Parts: sequence; C-alpha cells; structure tokens
Amino acid sequence: AILESIILNMFYPAIQNSFRAALMMTAASCFIGMTAILAKTLGQGFNGESLHPLQVSAGRFGFALLTILIILLIKRYKFEKPHYLIHFSRSVFGWIGVTCMFAAVTLIPVPDAISISFLNPVFAMFLALLILKERVGSLRWSAAGIALTGSIILLRPDFHGIQLGSLIAFAAALCLGIEVILIKKLSGMESPLQILSINNSIGFVISLTAAAFVWVNPSERQWLELLALGLIMVSAQALFIQAMRSSDASYVLPFSHLSLVFATIYDFLIFKSQPDEISFLGAFTIVSGAIILSVKEYYDHRQNLTRT
Repeated sequence: AILESIILNMFYPAIQNSFRAALMMTAASCFIGMTAILAKTLGQGFNGESLHPLQVSAGRFGFALLTILIILLIKRYKFEKPHYLIHFSRSVFGWIGVTCMFAAVTLIPVPDAISISFLNPVFAMFLALLILKERVGSLRWSAAGIALTGSIILLRPDFHGIQLGSLIAFAAALCLGIEVILIKKLSGMESPLQILSINNSIGFVISLTAAAFVWVNPSERQWLELLALGLIMVSAQALFIQAMRSSDASYVLPFSHLSLVFATIYDFLIFKSQPDEISFLGAFTIVSGAIILSVKEYYDHRQNLTRT
C-alpha cells in the first residue's frame, strides 16, 4: 500500500516541500543500501547456488516491472509520445550500471562499491560539459578531482595490480553517470511514471535476454529475495523521483549519500564486515567531492532564481 501510494503520487503535480523531499531521499538511500546487501547475498549463494549478476539484474527488473504494471492496469494509465531512442539508451546504460554494481558487491566490501558509485555525478559533470555544453568552473573541477582521488584510494593499487571488483564498481559509476544525463533530458519531456515504466520494461527485456545464457534455477528463498530486490528497488526509484520533484535537486541529492551509511550498517549486522582505514579514507574523500559539487549546484541555482 505504501509503494502504491508513492507511485500513484506521480500522477499528480509535485508538492514543493524540502523537509518531505529530504525524508523521501533518506528513505530511498535506506532502500538502496538494502538492494546492495540482497545482491551480495544472491551473488555469493548464501541461500542456494550463487546467482550470476546478470540473473540478479533480471530479477531486479522483472519484479520491479511486475509491480509497476499492476498499478498501471489499475489506473489505466496511457503513455504519451515516448522518446524511445533516449529511453533505450538510458535503459542500456542503467542496466549495465546496475549489473556491474551487483557484481562489484560480491567481490569487494559493499561500502567500497557504493562509495565508488558516488562518482556518477562527477562523470555526469564531464558528460554535461561535452554533451549539454554546460560551463564548468574551477570549484567544480576541484571537487571532481577530490572525488576521483578518493576513487583511486578505493581502487587500492599495489604491486599486485588493482582489485577487479573496484574496477567493475568504477565502470558502474561511469554508466550510471551517463544515465543521469539521459534522465535529465527525459525529465523535461515526459512524466516520471512513464519514464519509470519504460525504463523497467526495456531493462527487463535486455536483462532477461542476457541472463538466459547463465541461468540457474533459484531456490525458493532466492525467489523471495529476488522479489524483495525488485520491490525495494522500484520503491527506491519512486522515492528518488518524488524527492527530486519536491525540491531542488542540488538540495536533495546530498541526502543520497546516506546509502553509504545504511549499507555499512547492514553489511556489519549481516556479514560482520568492518570497513578498514582505506575504506574510510576513500569514502570520505569521494563524498567530500560529491558534496562540494552539490553545494555548488545549489548556490548556482539560487543565483539563477535571483536573477530571474
């Protein structure tokens, strides 16, 4: 019922409320932390044979899509002039990003993988410079440099090379950064529910096709975990979109960094994993850079409002 009310609110104009937006983004971050833990459980085979990240990704998209379709049928929602090429591109990069993230959390500590994923706004900034022709000042370049330094710390380069899991998380951040740019383009052209529905539809077709090559039969417990993964992920998406609609993106986005806190707590409670000094240093450095970027966006937005 809670999920239904969140998604149904996308049918109506957003209510501007910064406190409400912060709470929704915090809840979304809590759910995102849960999805990382579920992906780790499924990928490492705690309740059956280990599932390939491609199969975990298919479960995530499939059960998320099923939830959305039920609500769409109840409301008899009609789509209006979708921009299919942008949707397809967004869904491909989103699927690759999610799948890489699910793979990364099975290879490296969950907090490390999520910390590296916070590079996606940095990559989005570079892409905005190239694609959207946005201006990038010295402060933004500095913030990007700080965040990238944190990623190098978490990559843990040594004489034996770089951890594969960290490289996969880095690839996830790049793909999710591209997805952010494409979402920006779509958000001004289509309704949030339409974007969410089409994304999960395309993502499911792509992920299921890829998963067919590595499919193993999940146990009953794993089916329940895949169902939970889909429901939690679509809840996180809906809360994220509603939070972005209810306040300035530059204000609400920093609250998404709480997913690192939640993931660290879950990882400790369930797997007894404790971040080491390198994890703390790398995470602190990346989050610092991301927060500086967010603060800069906030003040730029305020100045634009004042001028107009």
